[in-house]
Amino acid sequence: MPYQSHNTTDRPLRVFLCHSSNDKPAVRELYQKLRAEPWIQPWLDEEDIYPGQDWNMEIEKAIKETDAIIVCLSTGSITKEGYVQKEIKNALDYSDEKPEGTVFIIPVRLEDCKPPSRLSKWQFADYFENQRERGFERLLVSLERRAKHLELSTAVFTHKFKEEKNKPALTEIKALIDMMMFEQDKTPKLELKVFQALEPAAVWNDENKITLSNGMEFMRVHAEKFIMGERDEIHEVEIPYDYWMARYPVTNEMYDAYAKVQGINHPVDGWEKKKNHPVVNVSYIDSMEYCQWLNDLLAAKLPLGLILRLPTEAEWEKAARGTKGSEFPWGNTYDKNNCNTWGGGKKDTTPVDLYSPQGDSPYGCADMSGNVLEWTHSLKRDYPYKFNDGRENENTPGIRVLRGGAYVYDPMSARCASRFFYYGYDFKFVGFRVCLSPLLPK
Repeated sequence: MPYQSHNTTDRPLRVFLCHSSNDKPAVRELYQKLRAEPWIQPWLDEEDIYPGQDWNMEIEKAIKETDAIIVCLSTGSITKEGYVQKEIKNALDYSDEKPEGTVFIIPVRLEDCKPPSRLSKWQFADYFENQRERGFERLLVSLERRAKHLELSTAVFTHKFKEEKNKPALTEIKALIDMMMFEQDKTPKLELKVFQALEPAAVWNDENKITLSNGMEFMRVHAEKFIMGERDEIHEVEIPYDYWMARYPVTNEMYDAYAKVQGINHPVDGWEKKKNHPVVNVSYIDSMEYCQWLNDLLAAKLPLGLILRLPTEAEWEKAARGTKGSEFPWGNTYDKNNCNTWGGGKKDTTPVDLYSPQGDSPYGCADMSGNVLEWTHSLKRDYPYKFNDGRENENTPGIRVLRGGAYVYDPMSARCASRFFYYGYDFKFVGFRVCLSPLLPK
C-alpha cells in the first residue's frame, strides 16, 4: 500500500524495511506483524511496488516519505560481497543528509551478528528465530517512541486493541474505523457501514454486512472450520480469520467504471440493457487487474490489514455452503427457483439479485449457484486444500479454479463443491466476485 501523502498527525507511522534478498522469509513475517498494528504503515518492496512501476523511483520515494527505517541484518547478508545493496545504501545516504532525529534508523539483527560500522551509532534490536515475540515487543517500544516524537497517535490504537483482542474481528475493525479520521482529498471517500458483531448465525443479517461507497456489499464469514469437497474428497478446512465476501458478483455496471478509467471496451456487448447482470468475458488476469484498480482507488480508506482481492477456493466454498457441508447454498436439494442453471427456462445471464434471498448462502451471499462461473485465486491442485502448498501463488502460471456453475450448465454443476478448470480462452460464461480479506501469506 502506498504511503499516505498528507502530513497530519492523524496518520500511521511510516516504516521502511531494508533487507537483503536472502532474508526475505523473516522480513516478510516482520512486515506482516507490523502491518497488523493499526498505527503502523510498513513498506516492503515486494508488497508495495506494483507491475509497471519504476523500482528505483518507488524505493527512493518511499525512503523520503518514511518516519523510520528498519535495516534487517544477518550473518549471510553482512558477509556477502555487495551486501550494502542499493536500497540500503540509499536509505543510509538519505539519513546522513537529514538533521539529527529527522529519520529514525533501527538496525534489527535477524540472528547473532555484528552490525557493520556504518550502523554502529544506532542501538540494534534482536529479532531472533526463537525469540521473535520478545524482539517484536521491544521493537514496538522503539517505534512507539518515534511516533510520539512526531506527535502521531499510537496509544489509543494500541490500548484499544489490547483491551478487545478477544472480541470478534468485526468489533476491532469498527473501533479502528471509528478512530480513523481521514482528510478530504482527491481520493474518493470510502464510507463503511459496520454494525456490532454477532455470534455466527444460521442465516445472514445486516449486523454482519459492510457496504462500500460504490454500493458493493460484503457479508461477514466467521473464522471457523468447515467441510470442504465432496464424496471421497471431503475434508475439514480451517480458515483462521474473519473475511467479507461480496454479496453479489461484479456486475456489468460496476465493471463499466473500471473499463472507462482504463480506456478499454466493455467485455459485454449491449451491457447497458443488463446493468445488474454479472459481467462475463473476463479472464483471470482481467479480474486480478480489476481488484488491483479497486485497491489503488481506495488504498487510503480500507481498514488496515484488509485488501480487496479474488477469494481463494476455500474462502469461496465456505461462503457458499457454510460450515455444515450443504450441497447447495440453500440446502441439500436442488431447486430451480433458487438459481439460474440449464433447464430453468433462462437462456442468458440474469440479474444478480433475481434469486435472492431464497437462493442465498448461510452468510447472505447471492448468486453463488449458477448464472456464471467465478474465478478464484487458487491454482488447480489436488485435495486436501492447503493454502501454503503453492496453490495461492499469484505469480505462478497454471490453471486457476472456477466455481459456481453457469446458466448453460446442468444443476449438479451448481453444487457448492463443484470445481471447474478452465483450459480454453473463451470466457463467455466467466465472471468473478471480490472478497475483503487479509493479505495471503507468501
